[in-house]
Amino acid sequence: MSETLDAVDAKILDLIQHDAGLSVAEIAERVGLSSSPCWRRIKRLEDSGVIQRRVTILDRDRLGLSFEVYCTVKLALPSKENLESFEGAITRLPEVVQCATVTGAADYELRVVTRDMHTFDQFLRDRILSLGLVSNIESRIVVRSVKNSTAAPLGLVSPYVSAHG
Repeated sequence: MSETLDAVDAKILDLIQHDAGLSVAEIAERVGLSSSPCWRRIKRLEDSGVIQRRVTILDRDRLGLSFEVYCTVKLALPSKENLESFEGAITRLPEVVQCATVTGAADYELRVVTRDMHTFDQFLRDRILSLGLVSNIESRIVVRSVKNSTAAPLGLVSPYVSAHG
């Protein structure tokens, strides 16, 4: 069951998901509360798990990590043990920034970030294929990212509409 949010909660979440570096005082001022009640709301949202964690988004291009690939992965034998083994291995690979089980002919969709084509090829050979679990991988290189957001669409869970679109 989803958390019940009022308009103030939604505004707080919108502010935090777009800039986790805002102070409680800044958030409180923007939502029309004093600091203490605002802090209590944030704490409640953290304690309930609505706010999982606060992170900093890095500019991957400036770090030399501009090679991004989507990989559709099919396991040789998608047994419970192989699925768990693959998922356990994937969680330990920092190059895999997203992994989802999917419907259809494939088992997983991975989003992989590396330095370049050579590094990606080495990653596939040494880290993914060496697991001995994969029968097929289809890779699609990202040419240009059109939209890349971590923001949840809060307008779908609350009457509050984000000012950030």
